[in-house]
Amino acid sequence: MKELPVDQGTRVTLHFALKFSDGEVIDSTFEKEPATLEIGDDNLPENFEAYLMGMKAGDRNSYEVPPERAFGQHNPNNVQTFKRSEFSADMVLEKGVMISFADARQSELPGMVSRVEGDQVEVDFNHPLAGRTLTFEVEIIDVEPVGQAH
Repeated sequence: MKELPVDQGTRVTLHFALKFSDGEVIDSTFEKEPATLEIGDDNLPENFEAYLMGMKAGDRNSYEVPPERAFGQHNPNNVQTFKRSEFSADMVLEKGVMISFADARQSELPGMVSRVEGDQVEVDFNHPLAGRTLTFEVEIIDVEPVGQAH
């Protein structure tokens, strides 16, 4: 079964690292337990899954991922300004603070405070990694069909 390539309907055990192009590590499992995920379960964004397709156990590779294939370009329309009074009085509002909002469909929408000026609070809803080229390093440990006991 070691020859099974990564595809829809497979469970993949892998090590991965996500880095900035300067080598700074954003996230990595190489020093920890490997991650296990099913292709299509949304644990990995679809664009990142695409890089895994066809890889087999034992394969290792590193990919340069442009913003369009990672978390998108920074979109100025995703920066919103709110009044201080729209937040609870005890909430800490300063640059870099993550706030979770519920969107119209009640799903969670994280935003980061990018500026606080007087009564104005500017919140950036772009993904924190938007506009960045990333390095996606992968080592496939095991690939098995979904539905098999492990």
